[in-house]
Amino acid sequence: MMAVRTLTLRDVLTALVGETEPPFNFNIDGGSIDSRNVKPNDLFIALPGENTDGHLYVDDALRKGASLALIDHEIISEFPIVDLSKTPLVLPENKPFSLLTANSLEALQRIATWWREQFNLKVVGITGSVGKSSTKDLVWSILSRRLVTLHSEGNQNNEIGLPLTLLKLNSRHEVAVLEMGFYVPGEIKLLCDIAHPQIGIITNVGTVHAERAGSIEVIAKGKAELVEALPPAPTGFAILNYDDTRVREMASKTKAEVFYYGLSPEADLWADEIESMGLEGVRCRMHYRGESNYLTAPLIGRHSVYTMLRAVATALKFGISWDWIFFALKDMPIQVRIVTVNTKSGARLIDDSYNASPDSTVAALNLLRDLGGRKVAVLGDMLELGQYEDEGHQKVGWRAAEVADELVLIGERSTITRQAAISSGFKPEKIHWYAQAAEAIPYLMDTLQSGDIALIKGSHCMHLETIVAALEENQ
Repeated sequence: MMAVRTLTLRDVLTALVGETEPPFNFNIDGGSIDSRNVKPNDLFIALPGENTDGHLYVDDALRKGASLALIDHEIISEFPIVDLSKTPLVLPENKPFSLLTANSLEALQRIATWWREQFNLKVVGITGSVGKSSTKDLVWSILSRRLVTLHSEGNQNNEIGLPLTLLKLNSRHEVAVLEMGFYVPGEIKLLCDIAHPQIGIITNVGTVHAERAGSIEVIAKGKAELVEALPPAPTGFAILNYDDTRVREMASKTKAEVFYYGLSPEADLWADEIESMGLEGVRCRMHYRGESNYLTAPLIGRHSVYTMLRAVATALKFGISWDWIFFALKDMPIQVRIVTVNTKSGARLIDDSYNASPDSTVAALNLLRDLGGRKVAVLGDMLELGQYEDEGHQKVGWRAAEVADELVLIGERSTITRQAAISSGFKPEKIHWYAQAAEAIPYLMDTLQSGDIALIKGSHCMHLETIVAALEENQ
């Protein structure tokens, strides 16, 4: 049996300074930028942060088991330091040690780029305003049934996280599924330069991060960098949301083969007969090349059909049969983003507190509509919407007024949501406003009863997860 090729010290040195034969070699199993999370044989990358500098913790990381550290300025260390700018390169005869580079982050990116180029594998890149992580997880769930598949874990979707994911690549992998985040133009292009995706999936274009990007037009341009980076057909394959006009128009920006998905019969793969089964999942009928198939997945909410469509489109591209797709969706080993928990009072919480945008919040409210019991919407501010801040909070307020029996609003911006709900006829006495999440906990503890169902949704910085933790039933 052929040995599995994994990243080594020799590979790192070759990527950074050219082919080098160290006096000894060792495997590097992964990477970390946090010394607290270092595992044996990791590469530790020292980066400056908002509150501290990773260079202060290099020795902690090396003592904990990291084999190697990347630094970009002199430090006091009990371990050897090798300056890569000096020749000849003198390496220690044992590990661990540090490599002094011109820029630690750029060094990480160079290593990841070089390492990815050593393998002939398919790379799937996923971006969009909403639904990136759930799509990534579902694509991985299906593909991994038939192919050895690497995927980015958690929210490792930026200029640091994506390279760290690629460090785990080895010669057994046949596919890598990578989420690509966006704040300003140029970021996705950088990620594509590192990962070289042949398949690109665009979920949608919304106002998330508009505060940084400036406008939805700039956001669309930034997302399009993924399809622009794809190789020409037949190697390149762009999977685009037909129902989103800005995404559909990206077809003109790519030389790759274009595959549309959506709810319109004009798409290559489309769905109808969508049935939300509440917390039990969602069911739909999918159409492709004159064939129809009914599929069920334990995903929550009607909007999850789009996640299913994206994953199925990818699976079809890889030649996976409908039978395999059917069973992979039905028996998913993952739960995508939204979770439900019980409270001490017997009420049920829909915990979607990870993040929020106008579109994702309206989708969560649509799920709340499909469920029984008294409906309480606990909604926090949606951040980074820029010029779309008022419009987004109004949109949520109007929909909340149609769905909820009671509103609990948190944050300064949610006063816009309050006014929109009242303007839609929602009774003011059914709205309760708090400046911070912690202030809402006593009221929710008193008011939530058995049979109630409460949606918890807001931007991550609003810390609505503290409400879930306080209300969750002790197991």
